[in-house]
Amino acid sequence: MNQQPSGKSKAIIAYITFIGMFIAYFMNRDQKHAFATWHIKNMFGLVLILLISQVIQAYVDLLIGEIIWVISFLLWVFSMIMAISNKQKAIPVLSEKFQQWFTFLD
Repeated sequence: MNQQPSGKSKAIIAYITFIGMFIAYFMNRDQKHAFATWHIKNMFGLVLILLISQVIQAYVDLLIGEIIWVISFLLWVFSMIMAISNKQKAIPVLSEKFQQWFTFLD
C-alpha cells in the first residue's frame, strides 16, 4: 500500500481548475511540500498550454487549437490521476520543463 505523501490534498486541489491551482499555491506557501509544489508547477504549465490553445483557436486555426486543447485536457486528466495515486509521474518532456521554468512557484 502506498503511503500518502505530504501535500497530497494540495496537489489534488491544484488540478481543480485554474482557481484551484492558485488556492493550492497559496496554501503551499506557508508550509511547503515538494509533492504539492511539483504538481502545482505541472498544472501551471497545463493552464498555459490551455490558454495558448484558445489563442490559436481564435487567431490562427480552429482545428489546430482544438487539437491542442484536447491534448491539454487529456494531460490534465492524466496528471490529476497521478496526484490522486500518490505519484509524480511526468508528462514526457513537458513536466521536466515545467519544473525548470516555473521556479518562481517554489
